[in-house]
Amino acid sequence: MSESIELFNSLLQLAVENGASDIHIKTEKPAFLRLHGHLEPVDMDPLSHDQILEFIEQSVPEQFYENWKSENQVDYCYDLDELGLGRFRVNGFFQRGMPSVVFRHVKDTPPTFEDLNHDPDQFKKFCLHKDGIVIVCGATGSGKSSTLAAMLDYINANFDKHIVTLEDPIEFNYTDKKSVFNQREIGIDAPTFELGLKAVLRQDPDVILIGEMRDKSTFETALHAAETGHLVFGTLHAGSAQQAVQRLFEFFPVEQQHAMRRQIASTLRGTITQKLIPGIEGGRVPCVELFVVDSLARNVIEDGEFQKINAVIDGGDETGSKSFNRDLYRLIKAGFVSKADGLAASPNPKSLEMNLKGIFLSTGGLVG
Repeated sequence: MSESIELFNSLLQLAVENGASDIHIKTEKPAFLRLHGHLEPVDMDPLSHDQILEFIEQSVPEQFYENWKSENQVDYCYDLDELGLGRFRVNGFFQRGMPSVVFRHVKDTPPTFEDLNHDPDQFKKFCLHKDGIVIVCGATGSGKSSTLAAMLDYINANFDKHIVTLEDPIEFNYTDKKSVFNQREIGIDAPTFELGLKAVLRQDPDVILIGEMRDKSTFETALHAAETGHLVFGTLHAGSAQQAVQRLFEFFPVEQQHAMRRQIASTLRGTITQKLIPGIEGGRVPCVELFVVDSLARNVIEDGEFQKINAVIDGGDETGSKSFNRDLYRLIKAGFVSKADGLAASPNPKSLEMNLKGIFLSTGGLVG
């Protein structure tokens, strides 16, 4: 084992021991750990160009080496299970001609809804669909993968399904329970999301996970899968249900968007949008917005009246829809997050402030 590999392994061990979610490596800088959302420097000598380059070239899987040499960037998984550290998602790249690396620590064991402080009953409803598309939204690092893992493992524990995942790279390892899993890594088991997804449809799946809805072709194939009796889970970078729905249409040219309204409305089962908030007891706590697509929501999408989605969510107690403010109210009242952090995360802090004082609107507000 080279000195660079040993050094990086020691850094990753330090990160795991301190609960870091990410590790940032930059030429001629010390390493930085992301702890509870904040970057903290490690007390160490700066890392050299040669140390970083040597680590990448010795750790990158053979099948990705040519990508690294030709594109100057690469994504892969680095496995330290033998050291008890689990696995890391690695992105190697150049900036200003110098190599850098960002690691994301991924835990092998899928979390439960309770581990994530989610309301299990609300999330289980999304898992009970026989077909359609469920999209988990949020910024990078908002916990989308963990929420999806909890949902898939719930299906795994309770239903006899064939679950196929397409991931870049694989993050959680699943043990077959009632279901049978096949996990395919892009670049190793399948060349692209698009080609992998087309092949999945010939593999008799019941449930399909697409790591990310990246482009028109992938989303069109996902739509086809959902329409032919498959339940499809995917992720999207969006900050709200309204933004997520609008972005689905942005995959298509303007002249095609109107024609897609009925197809998307009839196929989308819901969106889960989340953000992470500092917890009172440390760490970060997920806050979610849930958009359940019922008959009213379908009409709104078909009519292209996306600005009404927030109102549908606010009035969706009976269907299971829930606004960010409603979840923030729950988290603050339960003592999971502080009032100040809750208000800072709220899309409408004045309304949340009223709710916390016991003032709720008769429609579109919380029901106490």
